[in-house]
Amino acid sequence: MGHGPPCRTIGLVAMTAVVPPVGVWRVVSSTQGAVMIAESIGFVLRNLPALLLVAALLIASLHRGRWSAAERYLSWILLLPIGVTGLWGALFHLFFPSVAAANIGWQPSPFQFEVGMADLAIGVTAFVSFWCSLPFKAAAVCAASVLFLGDAVGHVHQMIAAGNFAPGNAGVPFLIDIIGPVLSIILLAAAWWAEAAGRA
Repeated sequence: MGHGPPCRTIGLVAMTAVVPPVGVWRVVSSTQGAVMIAESIGFVLRNLPALLLVAALLIASLHRGRWSAAERYLSWILLLPIGVTGLWGALFHLFFPSVAAANIGWQPSPFQFEVGMADLAIGVTAFVSFWCSLPFKAAAVCAASVLFLGDAVGHVHQMIAAGNFAPGNAGVPFLIDIIGPVLSIILLAAAWWAEAAGRA
């Protein structure tokens, strides 16, 4: 019975040793919050083309407009995973070349300026095509397909010749370099067919 106070004292000492003061919790939680935010931003940036493709497919599924289904899906794919991704790629190659190069598994190079300008040209053309006629969309698909499928061949060559499996070479961008053009070509053909059937 006489052991109550010492036990409480031992308990308080143990709690003080185990539970840090409130200020320490704030520092730990803000550090963890900053790490979580940084990881979330990194995830979005690494997977942006795929996220934009999913968004394009969802929006096209929900949005009804003046276009046939094929042209609606094509328009959203040109706007988001091709157009915005082109602008995003241009931004990194032109203004953050070291980050872009490291992500692809390259050393920074002056040629990144030219890659950035090519990305910018494709991005702007695809982005603008959203509001344009089907023939303009066809030109955008043609240009983007040449660039992206050519990029995919370059990625495969780097994987085989240099063992380059960096996320920007063998990850999501590589897959979108194939999926985006193939899907766009199929949708473009379907949109032409729907337009021809509508005129008949």
